[in-house]
Amino acid sequence: MAQFDNHYHTDDNNDEDNFGFNKRSLFIGGTLGLGVVNSSFTAGATPEIGFTAKKWLDVGALVNINYYSQPADPNYYYNNNTRTRSFNYGIGAFGRIYPCHFLFVTAQPELNFVSTNYKYFGSPVSTASFQTQAVSLLLGAGYCERIAGRSNFYIAIMFDALSDPNSPYRDAYTNAIVPIYKAGFDIYLHPGG
Repeated sequence: MAQFDNHYHTDDNNDEDNFGFNKRSLFIGGTLGLGVVNSSFTAGATPEIGFTAKKWLDVGALVNINYYSQPADPNYYYNNNTRTRSFNYGIGAFGRIYPCHFLFVTAQPELNFVSTNYKYFGSPVSTASFQTQAVSLLLGAGYCERIAGRSNFYIAIMFDALSDPNSPYRDAYTNAIVPIYKAGFDIYLHPGG
């Protein structure tokens, strides 16, 4: 019993019966995200539902909500005196591969619906807004405390690998907001024990 690797197992002797799509492998959770670069700021939340397909693989679906802002800069250092605010929501999927019990690599494709507002503080003051869709692919790696079948807590560093200019992970000048930090948790619906 001392040799039993609890980080991957659900505490039952027949390990393979506890993974795949069954009630013992289902979990819910989510992440909180934060990104800061130059004077821009992004924050978001991502509720998720998934399952442990294998002891080294989690997959699932998610919904995301993100907010982005960049203040106007009258000195034209960060931008041309234009305040930008953007709100988006979207759907996506995720996969996490665990090469060892405390590290993982992840991929998260998303389809986002974006609403953006600009306010120019020059002379004359003017505003503009638009709505669009954007596709993103977040890639990254992280550290976790994972006991498959019970719970998971993780932190990750990610970036948007696609170049969609309307992505919520890009600033008003389409520069990538890097890195994107996420911290999350998962709780299994029918914990092993």
